[in-house]
Amino acid sequence: MASEQFSLRLSKDTKSRLEQLAQATGRTKAFLANDAIKKYLDMEAWQISAIQTGLNDIDNNNTVDYDKIKKKWEIE
Repeated sequence: MASEQFSLRLSKDTKSRLEQLAQATGRTKAFLANDAIKKYLDMEAWQISAIQTGLNDIDNNNTVDYDKIKKKWEIE
């Protein structure tokens, strides 16, 4: 996959941690930063999708009454 250059500002602490991890793993800082960003984007996309699914369920009255949940899970 082709890559493009991208720059960003990091706190000194974050940059230091990235450098330490790169040294410890034998990976480049660019590889680790790219990997972290991809994982973050995947997680955010999943979360947004799950929220949208829940909102659609509410709009379609596809819900469960809270009292039924409490009874099933024996919550007082």
